[in-house]
Parts: sequence; structure tokens; C-alpha cells
Amino acid sequence: MTIDYHVHVEEGPYSFRWLARTSQALAFFDEADSPSQGSKYSIERQVQALSQRLQKGCYSEDWLDLYLHQAKQLGLREVGIVDHLYRFKETRAYFERYMQLDESAEIGNMQRFWLDSVMTERMGDFVSAITNAKEKWQGQGIALKLGIEADYFVGGEEELASLLQGYPWDYVIGSVHFVEGWGFDNPQTQYIFEKMDAEALREKYAQFFSTVEKMIHSRMFDFVAHLDNFKVFNYQIKDVAFLYSWYVQIADALVTTRTATEINAGLYYRYPVKEMCPGSRFLQVLVEQGVEFTVSSDAHFPDDIGKYTFANTDVLKGLGVHSILGFDERKKKYIEL
Repeated sequence: MTIDYHVHVEEGPYSFRWLARTSQALAFFDEADSPSQGSKYSIERQVQALSQRLQKGCYSEDWLDLYLHQAKQLGLREVGIVDHLYRFKETRAYFERYMQLDESAEIGNMQRFWLDSVMTERMGDFVSAITNAKEKWQGQGIALKLGIEADYFVGGEEELASLLQGYPWDYVIGSVHFVEGWGFDNPQTQYIFEKMDAEALREKYAQFFSTVEKMIHSRMFDFVAHLDNFKVFNYQIKDVAFLYSWYVQIADALVTTRTATEINAGLYYRYPVKEMCPGSRFLQVLVEQGVEFTVSSDAHFPDDIGKYTFANTDVLKGLGVHSILGFDERKKKYIEL
């Protein structure tokens, strides 16, 4: 059985690039538009579809139905839909406390604009939309799961726990997207990588991995996402011994806390590094240490759901893994391969 446990319904920011990508997703499912690509009629249809998409919002039944359609076409049996914690207005104080948002600095202005652009929704609306869709998906033979991807900041554990409590999550994903308040996977802040020499890059990698390790030891999460996504723009460490030492430490933390991770395809098909998370060497260490896995596309649009989850399931099988994980009401369940 093939699954996809890390699927987003949207992210933003709401730029012309986002508009074009949304139009591409809608066109993917619009069979009636195929013969007329490039025509005025085609543009009119696209504009109308985009207008309806914006008016109905990212949690509309119509938008979720596209995910359902593609999941069914691919033969997925379980899908976990999540949203990023920074999408929700209720979490503003949490992110403002830990992000670099000083308006006197270039990065502060940039990240403030980004946060304001993506933080547009209410958590309750997301939870209701996914919860209400579960029965419909089940009727189509697919178990729909409700998840959340929560950014971890060292020292913010208590506040994060408070933000997450009271909702019927099937699972909570922990992730690290910030190092000392810098959103390192934001293309607008890539220039910070460009200014680093080898020693500075090594230091930032160590800070990233240290934060990942602390996140795991917090025991707050059912699985942790993309363990080595600091490589996102392909600024990589050449020191094999340095990396191996961190791989072993993180694997040990996962096993000790009984926290799972994932093979995440997002960096492979959406970012310059073009590698899975974790990379092949890291994956080998994790499997050897007995870490538990799920698989995910990290899709942010419905036409990307399921991408590489079949292939990555086969990779795990080839490494001798006999089962992957699903979740139900924050309890693990093992799916035999």
C-alpha cells in the first residue's frame, strides 16, 4: 500500500509566480482546456478558474477535490494533509518571538513581508475543512489524515505545545526552517549563503543539526520532516566525517525517543539541490540504526501529490525496511511493504 503523509494545500506568498503555479495546477485537471491551449478561450477559462479559486479559498471543497482526484488516480490508500504553522494568524506571536524581523535590517524587512504574506488563515478553518472531508475521501477508498507541520524553535516548546493543543490531529510533524531566526529555505534570503566561507557554512550546518537534535529530544512530534533540508540551495559540506557524526547523533535521537522521520521528495523536484531528504548517505545511517519511516511528496499543489512516494517506498524496501508508518489520532500504525 502506498501513502503520502506530507501534503500541503497551499503556502504562498501570493505573488504572480504563485498565480502562475496555481493556474498550472488547475489546467492539469481541466481536460476540456487541452485542445485550446494558447487560445483566447483558454485564457478566459484560466482567468475564470483562478478567480473562483481565489474567491472560494484554499480550504474549499473544490480545491480539496483535486487532491482527492489525483490521489485516486495514483492509487494512494492514505493521504495526510497538513498546513504550515506559520499560515495561521493565531501563531503570530510565536513566530515574531523567534524570527529575525528587525525592520532596520534587510533580512528583517524581507522576512516581515514574507510572514505577513503567508500568515492569512485560521487554524480552525483548516482543521474543519480536512475533518469534514474525511468521510468523502473514505467513500473513495482513501483514508484522509489531519496533520500539522510545526516549526520548532529552541526554547519555544511550551508556547508551541499550547498552540497545538485542543485539535484532533492524527499526527504532528516537527520541522526546522530557521537557524537563529533566519528562514534559510526562502529564496529571498539565499544571498546569506553566498556570503559564507567554508568555516561559516560548517558552523551554520552544526547549528541546524543541533536544532534538529533538540527538536527530536523534545518528544513533541510524531515524525520529523526533511532532516537535512539545510542543503536546499546546494551549499553543501564536503567534510564526510563531520556529516557522518551528525547523522549518527540524529539517528540515535530518533531511536531513543521513538520518533519517526520521512523520505521527503520536495527538495528533489522543487529546489536547486535536487536531492531527497534525507540524502542517500544519511538514509543509509538511519536505516542501519533502525529508524522508522513514512514517505511523502511534500506537495504544495494537487498535481504534485504522490510524487516519488512509490519510488521512495521501493528504496526503503531495497534497504531491507519491512514496514512504513501511518498515524491515527497520534498513534502509530505499521504498514507492511
